[in-house]
Amino acid sequence: MSIQNIVQLQKDFFKSQKTKDISFRKKVLKSLLKEIIAREKDIINAIHNDFKKSEYETVMTEISIVLSELKLTIKNIHKWSKPKRVLPSLLNFPSSAKIYSEPFGNTLIISPWNYPFQLAFAPLIGAVAAGNTVLLKPSELTPNTSNITSEIVHKIFQQDHVSVIEGGVSVSQELLNIRWDYIFFTGSVSVGKIVAKAAAEYLTPTTLELGGKSPCIIDETASLKLAARRIVWGKFINCGQTCIAPDYLLIHTSAKAEFIKLFKKELQKAYGEAPKSSEDYARIINSKNFERLSDMIKGETIAVGGKTSKEDRYISPTIVDEPLLTSKVMQEEIFGPLLPIISYTSEQEIGNVISSFDKPLAFYIFSNRKNFIRKMISEYSFGGGTINDTTVHFANHRLPFGGVGESGIGSYHGKRSFDTFTHKKGIVSRGTWLDIPTRYAPYKGKLKQLKTLMKLG
Repeated sequence: MSIQNIVQLQKDFFKSQKTKDISFRKKVLKSLLKEIIAREKDIINAIHNDFKKSEYETVMTEISIVLSELKLTIKNIHKWSKPKRVLPSLLNFPSSAKIYSEPFGNTLIISPWNYPFQLAFAPLIGAVAAGNTVLLKPSELTPNTSNITSEIVHKIFQQDHVSVIEGGVSVSQELLNIRWDYIFFTGSVSVGKIVAKAAAEYLTPTTLELGGKSPCIIDETASLKLAARRIVWGKFINCGQTCIAPDYLLIHTSAKAEFIKLFKKELQKAYGEAPKSSEDYARIINSKNFERLSDMIKGETIAVGGKTSKEDRYISPTIVDEPLLTSKVMQEEIFGPLLPIISYTSEQEIGNVISSFDKPLAFYIFSNRKNFIRKMISEYSFGGGTINDTTVHFANHRLPFGGVGESGIGSYHGKRSFDTFTHKKGIVSRGTWLDIPTRYAPYKGKLKQLKTLMKLG
């Protein structure tokens, strides 16, 4: 069946009002929960076959997050969907006021390859919970995961409710030529701009989950051993192919040498003497990205790592020592296991580096100085962040997850996923037993009374 035919079926399905039935939404989400639990091993194998991701990482960063989102949504969907009563305006007395949640309609979700299961299903859960129909386009770079995603979706959902379309760039282009009621895209800044331009043609609302160069500041008061352990984990999980991984380190000159020494020890604890042999260390997604990353470290001073294997798409955990801001490794988001380290002696130097780039998706500070932490948080704009750790803000469904500026538009996770795919419709219900004449012409002599009412709200 053609894409256009599926889209038309989904529009017809949405118009049938079936997706707006909350019991129906809850039922299919419960079925999805059971199916994912039943297919856990298949999901783990698929992701491993795509880029050798370990079972532990897959459960922690993919499956468990999707299951948590499902359980939270199933538990709260009735509460989230109820009209919310708000205080009425005195100008409308007598009246009541409510906010109604309604689905946008037919939605397009384009998901990426780096967390191919989680970043496909997490927004899909929000879209279905809100009552939309969904066409999901997973990444062609992870064919095994895309295939099992399609199997799960097509087993649980009717094709005219949720469907999966696999394919490459040409399929994405075809999808973006269609008019949608909402588009949710996760991926690179460059492709995000293409999506935004296509959406603008029809004034389609979008959520764009993008990326950027996320800094990690380590000052002279930081607990260096703990910082080294937590940065090793946050940077090299998924082989550094994480949009919120620390992209570069800014470290006080006095702490640099000790930090690198501790960093090497933590690397060895995590992945052994030979990370290439570790079952816990993933691989670069494809040859194109391997070549891109390999090219970044040519001619650079390597403090740690720097080993590569083209046949295995392996790049060792690597620290690039004091690269220039004009170097390749500092001119684009790395999205791999390379970690530039730049020393500073003053806050002005921190500002010079951070201000060289667009607003990042994430921001990390390792310090025991509260005033310094507060200043950094207030001075710089970014999507979200963590103090004295990395990436863990992503795990709290009560926090919004999303970027600002070039790192993204909109946010999701938990209830915000439901809200993202929901139009909020304000309704005032006026009483008929009283009709105050102040607002009606003629207005002579009523201005003072109007101003009093306006002050009271």
